[in-house]
Amino acid sequence: MDHFENQENQRNQEKEQPTPQKIEEENKRHKKDRRKAGFTGFIGALIGAVIVAAAMPLVYDGQMFSTDAANESEPVSQNNASEPETQNISTESVNVSSEVTSAVNEVSDAVVGIFREQQGGLMQEGEAESQGAGSGVIYKKEGDSAFVVTNNHVIDGANQVEVGLSDDNRVEAEVVGADALTDLAVLRISSENVDTVAEFGDSDTLSTGEPAVAIGNPLGNLNGTVTQGIISSVDRSIPVDTTGNNQTDWTADVIQTDAAINPGNSGGALINVNGQVIGINSMKIAQSAVEGIGFAIPSNTVIPVLEDLEENGKVERPQLGVTIGSLSEVPSYHWQETLNLPEDVEQGVFINSVQSGSAADQAGMKQYDVITSINGTEIGNGHDLRSFLYNEAEIGETIEITFYRDGEQQTTDLTLGESGTQSG
Repeated sequence: MDHFENQENQRNQEKEQPTPQKIEEENKRHKKDRRKAGFTGFIGALIGAVIVAAAMPLVYDGQMFSTDAANESEPVSQNNASEPETQNISTESVNVSSEVTSAVNEVSDAVVGIFREQQGGLMQEGEAESQGAGSGVIYKKEGDSAFVVTNNHVIDGANQVEVGLSDDNRVEAEVVGADALTDLAVLRISSENVDTVAEFGDSDTLSTGEPAVAIGNPLGNLNGTVTQGIISSVDRSIPVDTTGNNQTDWTADVIQTDAAINPGNSGGALINVNGQVIGINSMKIAQSAVEGIGFAIPSNTVIPVLEDLEENGKVERPQLGVTIGSLSEVPSYHWQETLNLPEDVEQGVFINSVQSGSAADQAGMKQYDVITSINGTEIGNGHDLRSFLYNEAEIGETIEITFYRDGEQQTTDLTLGESGTQSG
């Protein structure tokens, strides 16, 4: 009996004694369990991260937006149950949208459609073709009259012009005056049905990247259309040919925007978030490979032109009698090689051509002279030159011009002549 018991005990001990094979199998099982536990922990952490990410607001260009996932997934604690964080974010987004909507509501009734009638093509003599030409902005109401600004190219060549009001009524308009260089025109209509007048803002305070809204009458039958974008550049110089001879007659200083400007938007309003008109939409680059490049005439350029058109039917400007370009518009290589400027001269306006018999010609100015100041006021670009001439000077006034010729600084007195087709 004892013998058998001893054998049984020995067998039990052998069973309990781990063999190398058993040890290896046991280690594999533990490793598998650990990997499974680690993967499970990773998935749990990942799910937690996804939930946290879904609960966070998305940020685009500084504006915060809530998502549906945030409202569904974010755990709400006892302390913020009544006012979850995403509620504030959503409200902020709504406030931004409301600001734009309020600005549009403030000025939209002052933006009108412009329609013209003109003879042309194969039509019979005496017949007229009705065309949807563009847009306009009612900017002034005085007694029985209201005044509308639009583009010159919108009404150029028209026999008759009508204004389509926001209430869909059309009224006959009189062309008070037009200016081809700035592409602006003033119309007069009856003030009987005019309730809203647009307010001009200060275009000199604009910053690149700030919101901008275009309102107009694209395609001639979509009056009151609103498109939103930003100010892409506050100061672009665009060459303009007003005579159709493929020569630059004028350099327009304009605002660039990516707010959609389509055919028929010409003459409409570009506004800021305060509902003020900061520009009159004028042109766009219409190429298949180009998107979102439109231009508007700055309000601070528009206002003095409107005053002249109302008073004289045309713009009477003092002129040098030259065509010009800004140094910033040509490669710096030419500053020294072509214009012979000292290296410390980095701003100014160079003369492309001088009109025979003009004020500049009589003062002895020549091609490639670089103007840097007038009466002590620095002239950094074409905008500065025109701003001085149109806002500070008068026809017949004698001014002192500081300029560089062949590397040397010189001065000359010049008596300003009457406006022509030159850009300076």
